[in-house]
Amino acid sequence: MKRDLLRACALAGLLLVLPARATEAPGAGNASQTAPGNGAPVDPKEAAWDNARAAMLKGPVDVPLVDQAILHLPEHFVFVPREQATALMAEMGNRTSDDFIGLIFPFDDKEQWFASLRYVGEGYIKDDEAKNWDAAKLLDNLKEGTEQGNDFRKQKGVPPIEITGWVQAPAYDAAAHRLVWSAGIKEKGAPASADDGVNYNTYVLGREGYISLDFITSQNTIEAEKPTAQELLAEVDFKPGRRYTDFTSSTDKVAAYGIAALIGGVALKKLGLFALGAAFVAKFAKVIAIAFLAFVRPLYRRFKRGG
Repeated sequence: MKRDLLRACALAGLLLVLPARATEAPGAGNASQTAPGNGAPVDPKEAAWDNARAAMLKGPVDVPLVDQAILHLPEHFVFVPREQATALMAEMGNRTSDDFIGLIFPFDDKEQWFASLRYVGEGYIKDDEAKNWDAAKLLDNLKEGTEQGNDFRKQKGVPPIEITGWVQAPAYDAAAHRLVWSAGIKEKGAPASADDGVNYNTYVLGREGYISLDFITSQNTIEAEKPTAQELLAEVDFKPGRRYTDFTSSTDKVAAYGIAALIGGVALKKLGLFALGAAFVAKFAKVIAIAFLAFVRPLYRRFKRGG
């Protein structure tokens, strides 16, 4: 059941961001704020959802993804811009990095998922590693990074989580330059029968970097929702001149890592973890969780209804 998603209490999304690269919304984590005019306390979680609703863009609409691409947002979806989406992420127990663009939600109370968008402009990502990567090693990296991220979750009052395994092992479409992988998670220590949260991660590579669209949902519903995730990914178009096929080897920057790093890190071992800058490690070494707690549910549903 979709409501099991809320009881699972942990969904995986973005990669873990180290404190030096993190941004939190002002006032995030405070018990309350003061409403203008009457001095009455305002729940910061409720304020974050209200502000997101006021700023959201309803499809169909074209949403610029920085200066690189366009998201042709279909009908029945909404996009929350970076500023308001960052506040939501903080209230759900997350930090966001400088490459965060915003969030996508379904405009339907019956659907309980959301998607996070990022653009990472670290250069042209070589994709030859996809021919022989080791899915087991990639999974080990995700598990290790998730454990590291549990300290931050505890600070936000969010239960620690653990990776349960691949929902979909990494798959790369070399013709479309798109990567998909999905790992299941659950609250740490929960019984094996608990409904796992799922992050269904999709990427499209460009000339100077990549767009990621991380689809966050439940293991009980992911099979039915995969077409929606694929639909949204297909609506991301790099602009002419910014596409993967526009790469010019004589002039363009090549990233210091390959495509395996987008999953969690075989490339890190090749490059030497301690030789890498903090910004690289922040983006690619680990997993962050998005806790979709029961106390968020009524606010989330009201947000999608528009009042």
